Amino acid sequence: MNKKRIVVVCPGRGSYTRDTSNYLNQYGAIAKKQIKWMDAQRDEQEQPSLTKLDSQTFRAKTHMVGENASALIYACSLADYLSIDTNKYEVVSVIGNSMGWYTSLALSGAITIEDGFHLIDTMGSMMKDEIIGAQLIYPITNDNWQIDQKIFEMVLSEVHQAGAYVSIKLGGYVVIGGKKTTLQKLSKKLPPQEKYPLVIPYHAAFHTPLLESVSRSAFEMINASIFKRPSIPLIDGRGHIWSTFSTEPLELTKYTLGHQVLHTFDFTSSLTVALKEFCPDMLVLLGPGNSLGGAVGQILIENKWLGLKSKKDFSDLQVNDPFIVSLGITEQREFL
Repeated sequence: MNKKRIVVVCPGRGSYTRDTSNYLNQYGAIAKKQIKWMDAQRDEQEQPSLTKLDSQTFRAKTHMVGENASALIYACSLADYLSIDTNKYEVVSVIGNSMGWYTSLALSGAITIEDGFHLIDTMGSMMKDEIIGAQLIYPITNDNWQIDQKIFEMVLSEVHQAGAYVSIKLGGYVVIGGKKTTLQKLSKKLPPQEKYPLVIPYHAAFHTPLLESVSRSAFEMINASIFKRPSIPLIDGRGHIWSTFSTEPLELTKYTLGHQVLHTFDFTSSLTVALKEFCPDMLVLLGPGNSLGGAVGQILIENKWLGLKSKKDFSDLQVNDPFIVSLGITEQREFL
C-alpha cells in the first residue's frame, strides 16, 4: 500500500482556549509518558502541571499566559502528532505558525522532544513579569476568502504610519505587533469588520524588533548544541526549507533565537512552499483546536490549489474527501 504524503502543521499561541479545555485528557493518552515527564519538569520549577491545568476550569489569566499556554499547546500538538499512523502516512514536511515553529523543530527531529519542551517553556516564560507590546489581528479578504489588495495595502499603510510592524502574515489575516499605545491608536484607524480589529489577549509583540531583549536572553539561556539536522524537512517563517542533509545547525539556531523572534513570520509563504515543493496528498493540522483552519483554506485559495477559487469551493472540497484534516475537530480525526 502506498503511503499518503502529508504536511504537518503546528499551531501557535492562542490555540488553547475555553473550547479546547480538557484536550490532553481527551486525546493525550498516546503521549502519556511524555506528558508525565513534562509534568515532573514543571513540578521542579514549581509550576502547575499540564495535567492539572488541562483539567481545571478555563481561565484566560491562567491558561493563556505564556508560561502556561506554550507548554500546554506543545503537549497537545505532540499527542496529536504521535496519533498519526506512520504505516499509512509519510510526513514529508513539518511547518508551524509562530510558536508552532518551536513545535515543528521537535517533531522534525531538529531538536529532541525534551529539548523542544525546554525551548518552548523558556521562550514562553520570558515575559511572565511584563509582556512587551501587544498584537492585533485584522482580516484582508472579501466574503469569498479572496485577498482584497486594496484592504491589504490600506492596512500596510496604516501600520507603517502608526510605527507598528507586520508580525505574522496569516493567509487572509495580518497580525500586527507594536507598543500597546500604538496598537490602540491603530485600532481606531482600521475600519471595523465584525469583531476586528481584535487585540489578542496576553500576546506580546512577537516577531518584531521590540523583542530584541528576548532574543538576546534566548541566546544566553539556550544551548546551541541542542540543534541538529532535521530528519524531516522543515519550512520556516520565510518559506526557507531546512533539509535533512544540508541544514547547518548553527544557522538554524541563529534563525530560531534571532531572526524569527525579531522579524515577520510569514506563515503564508511557509505553507505555499510546502504545497509547491512537496505536493502533499493531505495537510494535517495538529491541535489544540482548529485555529489555523480558515487561514490555511485562504492560502489554498490564494494559490488556486486544487482549483480552489472561493470559500464555497473550499467548503465543498472538505465535505467528503478533505484535503485538510484538523485533528482539533473530533469528527475529522476519523479521516486519518
